[in-house]
Amino acid sequence: MSKTRWPPTVMLALLVLLLGAGRYGPLHAYVESAKSASGEATYAETGFLGDKEQPAAAEDRANEEEPLKAWLKQEAQKRAIRPKDAKVDRVWKAIPGYNGRTVDVEATYAKAKAAGWTAESAAGSADKVPWVYKEIAPKVSLRDLPPSPVYRGNPAKPAVGLMINVAWGNEYLASILKTLDDEQVKATFFLDGSWLSKNKEAAEEIIRRGHEVSNHAYSHKNMSTITDAKQLEEIAKTQSLLKKTLDVDNRLFAPPSGDFDDRTVRIAAGLGLTTVLWTLDTVDWKRPPAAGVIAKIGAGVGPGTLILMHPTSTTEQALKGIIRQTKAKGLVPGTVSEVLSERRLDVPARGN
Repeated sequence: MSKTRWPPTVMLALLVLLLGAGRYGPLHAYVESAKSASGEATYAETGFLGDKEQPAAAEDRANEEEPLKAWLKQEAQKRAIRPKDAKVDRVWKAIPGYNGRTVDVEATYAKAKAAGWTAESAAGSADKVPWVYKEIAPKVSLRDLPPSPVYRGNPAKPAVGLMINVAWGNEYLASILKTLDDEQVKATFFLDGSWLSKNKEAAEEIIRRGHEVSNHAYSHKNMSTITDAKQLEEIAKTQSLLKKTLDVDNRLFAPPSGDFDDRTVRIAAGLGLTTVLWTLDTVDWKRPPAAGVIAKIGAGVGPGTLILMHPTSTTEQALKGIIRQTKAKGLVPGTVSEVLSERRLDVPARGN
């Protein structure tokens, strides 16, 4: 009896049908039942295909084994924040970077587990979970930028810098320091070198109270009107005096009267100093009413603002209101270095 020979087109059709059945029909059911009968678990049960575990199925297995850790991993993705690079803005010039953050899942899991949290309780009170975060530095920092003046901090950081330029006004310093103590706030005092040379004890008191001191040149000259050599002398002389008199390693330079040019910025950078200006000016040297200054700051202050003041009678009267207006907006007043730092400042929402 001769064998039946099938035309090639018929053979191809049968092969397609057979493969289709293996995917969707009885052949697939047969193979799966055979695996079960022989003790070999299916892909749907284990997440394995041959010797390689599939990521999605591996995650399913982890979820089943440890629900709390699985929930923490999922929630961590929502809480991650990307870092922001420092940049040179067309208007604001150099703007510092700001760290991002990521959840340290293992550390958070250890704390949460020890405190008795479960996946169910964590999902119901996510903000109360004892989260542990790690900061992520930006790729570009302020030091990576070409020399450029700074007028403000990063607008993502809820911090405000209090900068007080001191070349005169000793009669108001004690009261201003007391207000800062009462409000538990630190500020940056930019000291004129000629003032510092005559007022060492007052400068030491500023430091003793925990404030930052920095460079305001030596004799309050308009920097743009003098030679390169004279600019260097004005800045370097005060830098040296800060180190010799107060043991301060100077990092910031505030040009007198806010007057500077590109040479000033380059010369200061050559000494390792960042040239700092301001975002909001109280113009307190004109002795405006304190109430008007407080209202002005309250209307204009925001994340990253640097507020310029001097030891005047206006600032003496307005400082408490300035600080409280700032805090009322959910912002943290502090030193200029704190504002320009990339370190995160996560402030709880008001009312929490």
